[in-house]
Amino acid sequence: MNLVAILVGLGPLIGWGIYPTIASKFGGKPVNQILGSTIGTLIFAVVYNQIEHLGFPQGKNLSLAILSGIGWALAQIITFYSFTLIGSSRAMPVTTAFQLLGASLWGVVALGDWPTMIDKIVGFVALAVIILGAWMTVWSEHATKKDSDSLRKAVIVLLIGEIGYWTYSAAPQAASINGKQAFLPQAIGMVIVGMLYGMIISIKKHDNPFAQKVTYKQIISGFFFAFAALTYLISAQPNMNGLATGFILSQTSVVLATLTGIWFLGQKKTHREMAVTVSGLILIIAAAAITVIV
Repeated sequence: MNLVAILVGLGPLIGWGIYPTIASKFGGKPVNQILGSTIGTLIFAVVYNQIEHLGFPQGKNLSLAILSGIGWALAQIITFYSFTLIGSSRAMPVTTAFQLLGASLWGVVALGDWPTMIDKIVGFVALAVIILGAWMTVWSEHATKKDSDSLRKAVIVLLIGEIGYWTYSAAPQAASINGKQAFLPQAIGMVIVGMLYGMIISIKKHDNPFAQKVTYKQIISGFFFAFAALTYLISAQPNMNGLATGFILSQTSVVLATLTGIWFLGQKKTHREMAVTVSGLILIIAAAAITVIV
């Protein structure tokens, strides 16, 4: 493993680590955030596709890649909504934990991961540790009933959103194209959902996100997401870090996403909550590493 590979592998740390904080900082409603960030992702993907002369997939490959992007966008709308309930610094570790659980269980059921009984025992213990770590990041020293109700609602919606993130990860595996070739169709799927959601909000609530300045600010947040997604696809290639190491490196983004949410968005924690949160983040990353090693 060389220095260039490691630096590429840490791209998601920057992109996915800063993306939720920037999206929250720019503000707006979930419709502004998803519409702007998907437009930004599409712009980034088109430019990259042209630079690399990747062409455009056809038939089943195209459909699956677009479906992948649709899944992500639907899940991200739910994630943005969860930010309004508990803030990004609490929501991100929870959604990361759910994604790790979903990816690991999919690997076991569909891909034959963890073939021996020892592998399964170690793997499922690691998943339990991930759940514990996520719980630690949302623990509140002085929780009110309103806080508890908001947290419960956020956890439920994030669990539903995992279906979309699972589609984002699983659909390309059924296609016979590499991640770079899937990147642009994925972005198209994402922006389709963003546009449709924007039109629905315009019609139902007479609130036109297409005419709001904050929507176009969110294009910048989309660049950060796209950068992370692309560097992860490159990092996961066999001649770079490989899938396992690339996946572990990408999960470090939850640390930056959580801490920047606390530092820059005023999502305050007590000293004890902060200590428990950092410990929970360490557990999530360590357990994620174990799930891909076994």
